[in-house]
Amino acid sequence: MIDAHHHLWDLATVHYPWLMAKGVERFFGNPSPIQRDYLLGDFRADAAAHGVLASVHIQVGAADGLAEAKWVQSVADTTPDWPMAQVVFCDLTAPDLDAQLDAFQTLSTVRGVRQIVGRAPGEDALTGTNDLLDNPRFLDGLRLVGQRNLSFDLQLIPELMDQTAHVLEQAPDTKIALCHAGSPHDRTREGLVDWSTKLHSLSALPQVTCKLSGLGMFQHNWTVDDVRPIIETCLDQFGPDRCMFGSNFPVDSLYSDYATVFHAHRAIVPQEMHNMVFEDTASTFYELLA
Repeated sequence: MIDAHHHLWDLATVHYPWLMAKGVERFFGNPSPIQRDYLLGDFRADAAAHGVLASVHIQVGAADGLAEAKWVQSVADTTPDWPMAQVVFCDLTAPDLDAQLDAFQTLSTVRGVRQIVGRAPGEDALTGTNDLLDNPRFLDGLRLVGQRNLSFDLQLIPELMDQTAHVLEQAPDTKIALCHAGSPHDRTREGLVDWSTKLHSLSALPQVTCKLSGLGMFQHNWTVDDVRPIIETCLDQFGPDRCMFGSNFPVDSLYSDYATVFHAHRAIVPQEMHNMVFEDTASTFYELLA
């Protein structure tokens, strides 16, 4: 099985500003318990006991995206018994985007790029990342990523789905991985109905695949029954061939242990869809064999 969304960090090797900012509350809560090294050995201790044998590392806010990518590559090179692909950070609006992608693509583990469009309403109002959707250079960058056979990991909130879908329609050859099921942050019944309705604008696009991940970030005391409608909606709209499991560890370790996250997803996803959701979709999307 493949975990299609997790993070690693070595605080002595790569600088992560948000991990160094003590006492700063984030949209997913207080990060203090995870402001320490989280290495591949730690992740394997969490995941391997449940049959996970390969994974996809997702960039996680390093000050220097290339430095982070090179470190992840070194981890993969020195641990050949753990197949690992990675998604790197790159600003798609950068004037030197071609050169940046040239550098990233010298690394054999690189499969895609993530540039966060929307984390949560409060944080994005401060960072201005929503403005990417109005920037024609962002669309150009999306197209270039696809031309280079790279994917794009899309993190956003439901309020931005319709606008984002309009942008993605103009880059049909770029594979998109929708992170965290589109971050349904309003867990009221009305909020989930609104999320589900807006999700159609993305699920209707054949190049978009959905990650069943990060569902604890907006409801820390979640239960299986809480996340069931989210997972079932994603499976219904995308189908199992366009859904993949991701733990979002160690961020989601703030609320649950790995076993709880993993078994909740296994319990909700129908048995006949397990192979697809827990391995095949990620293997195909990220060109990664477990």
